[in-house]
Amino acid sequence: MSTPPPETVTEDRLLNGRVRLLQPRDGYRAAIDPVLLAAAVPARPGERILDLGCGVGAAALCLLARCPEITVDGLELQDVLAGLGRRNAVLNGVEGRFAVHCGDAAAPPAGLGDFDHVLTNPPFFEEGSGTSAANASRALAHAEGNLDLAGWIKAAVKMLRPKGRLTLIHRAERLGDILAALRGRGVGDIVILPLWPKAERAAGRVIVSARKGVRSPLRLLPGLVLHGEGGEFTAQADAILRSGAALDPPAGPADKK
Repeated sequence: MSTPPPETVTEDRLLNGRVRLLQPRDGYRAAIDPVLLAAAVPARPGERILDLGCGVGAAALCLLARCPEITVDGLELQDVLAGLGRRNAVLNGVEGRFAVHCGDAAAPPAGLGDFDHVLTNPPFFEEGSGTSAANASRALAHAEGNLDLAGWIKAAVKMLRPKGRLTLIHRAERLGDILAALRGRGVGDIVILPLWPKAERAAGRVIVSARKGVRSPLRLLPGLVLHGEGGEFTAQADAILRSGAALDPPAGPADKK
């Protein structure tokens, strides 16, 4: 396991200080996306969760802060980030409930599977599109590599148990690609939740979830406005980002079974 020099790592806080997070000073750094992703996972006590592409564990740690009676496995390709994820588990006192594995989503380690939930923040950009980040770790986290978005979603669904739920966050402009990737994967109860930066602005992100082996119809939810006119977080966004509240969509037929 590679250990980065101390001067290349910062300690930051999420959920108003409840989550302590070691992360690279110049590499991929967690913002609000993993917090929103964790808030959208309807985990219940005793369930097993996989954070696919977990980075340093931001989403997993936020989910554990809200749902202490679950266990989470993280799978991360980059050795340095996986190492920081393990240190973060210890730093937050959840090393017995959060295990980070270094490995590839295209060929996950043996024994990872049959999860109640998979949450994931897949790489945002298609390979070769846009300008590559100067930092190699950030570039690897942002751009698709040996797995494109469809392959990433296929891997996530494969690691779910029957009726398990996949929850992901992505750029709104790739919603069509996400829905195409879910087609033919044996999933249903697809739920789309837009995230608007401000009221009357186009959504910048979407949270999409789906359940394996169910046939309930797609639902498009009202969504969440993140900022008020003055740039401050809305009351609902603030409750999620600072207080760790859940982002609960209305229950669908599949959730009642």
